[in-house]
Amino acid sequence: MPDTTETTPGWLSPDDLELARARMPILYVEAVPVRVDDSGEVISVGLLLRIGPEGTVSRTLVAGRVLHHERVRDALLRHLEKDLGPVALPRVPSSLQPFTVAEYFPTQGITPFHDPRQHAVALAYIVPVAGDCRPRQDALDLEWFSPQEASSAMVQNDMPGGQGVLLKQALAHVGCLL
Repeated sequence: MPDTTETTPGWLSPDDLELARARMPILYVEAVPVRVDDSGEVISVGLLLRIGPEGTVSRTLVAGRVLHHERVRDALLRHLEKDLGPVALPRVPSSLQPFTVAEYFPTQGITPFHDPRQHAVALAYIVPVAGDCRPRQDALDLEWFSPQEASSAMVQNDMPGGQGVLLKQALAHVGCLL
């Protein structure tokens, strides 16, 4: 995504972002998009298919930075729209209490979460979506999995940086892991 076309205040230049990442934790939001039945039970989990910087294909959650002077709710909606499309119809929880907080460190082994670029703190949410999801930006596809498939070793092994752990925490939070 080219920074030169962004006109919203709050974006850092690539050099400024690299400097900030080297000196302080960066706040992120992460969302686990789910489909629910009429009783509110999770029936499927959406995972994005992306190509990483080194050319590897992986599955990821919706995630992104919270901008300077941006509300968490607005950041969550912005990243859901950016990754799932404008008609995904996400239902952001009325309470913005995350189901967990994930701390990503550039050093592996401190927590299950790793990001070689930075120390990041991510507020994680489970967000039901009701509309037509069409991935945008750098995502190749969005694939829906049953909760059992999403917690399988095959899917978990395709998720970098500990996001598989975060997905399992989300599934446990909504009662989908036995």
